[in-house]
Amino acid sequence: MNKDKNKMKAIRIHQTGGPDMMSLEDVTLPPAPAGHVTIAHTAIGVNYIDTYHRSGLYPVQLPSGLGMEAAGVVEAVGEGVTGLKVGDRVAYGSGPIGAYAAANNVTASRAVKLPDGVSDEAAAAMMLKGMTAQFLLRQTYVVKPGDTILWHAAAGGVGLIATQWARHLGATVIGTVGSEEKAVLARAHGCDHVINYRTENVPERVKEITGGKKLPVVYDGVGKDTFLMSLDCLAPRGLLVSFGNASGPVTGVDLGILAAKGSLYVTRPTMFHYTATDAEFQAVAKDLFDVVASGHVKIDIGQRYKLADAAQAHRDLESRKTTGPTILIP
Repeated sequence: MNKDKNKMKAIRIHQTGGPDMMSLEDVTLPPAPAGHVTIAHTAIGVNYIDTYHRSGLYPVQLPSGLGMEAAGVVEAVGEGVTGLKVGDRVAYGSGPIGAYAAANNVTASRAVKLPDGVSDEAAAAMMLKGMTAQFLLRQTYVVKPGDTILWHAAAGGVGLIATQWARHLGATVIGTVGSEEKAVLARAHGCDHVINYRTENVPERVKEITGGKKLPVVYDGVGKDTFLMSLDCLAPRGLLVSFGNASGPVTGVDLGILAAKGSLYVTRPTMFHYTATDAEFQAVAKDLFDVVASGHVKIDIGQRYKLADAAQAHRDLESRKTTGPTILIP
């Protein structure tokens, strides 16, 4: 970032739509307000929620930046900040929107110091995805030793973290993927069983794997295309955790289907409601850092793009060409 004029490069959208709506522009970053720090980015995380903001599925005020997570170095400290200082390596994973940029102003209490064992790239790749995995596995449904769980899109950014973590928690992990290449990746990251949803009947395979018992929980970040399939994998009184819309949002559901399929539960959680307070946020981040530092969860970067190529990163993500976490380099 140009310190003299606070000028920097950033991705902006002026209207919602496809990846072509994104442009790299010169913008001015104001000085860090009270309670905030200015973070000069070294690596930026790309997440599916970014495509929702860009497309208009999740409304944003236009014109808008994009991106919710990044890692870097504290460049300036606003009034009243005591826990961080210039030069600290930090990461954030819950916004504010605008991470697709050379720098961002972030609430100090929502920036986390990076331990020596976690690189900037790993932190940028794991904050939002890893914290999502934490609240899903440790809070939305508390995975216990002996559980058998299903994770859709097991070779995706959240999936590769979550399946390792679930295996560490003592679960038997079933993952769904769309190709043999992704099946190999999923097996290498904690999946005991992998189902190719393009060539196999997922509910039937789940019945085979579980001896007909089916599952206490299904984690579904895909949405429309997998909703009914997910319900058919659940045991009576099982829980569907629908946490994303990669194939489009789930709409027009007749609640009677939950009764017919076994008095099932469905929840649609978001990280915001699990990290509403600073204490909750820091606790979720600490749990993530601890499991990564222990070596039980490894962060393998799948793709790196230049900031200027953010639109291509979105195209690849939405067409399911990516595997694992994607980052931008400013």
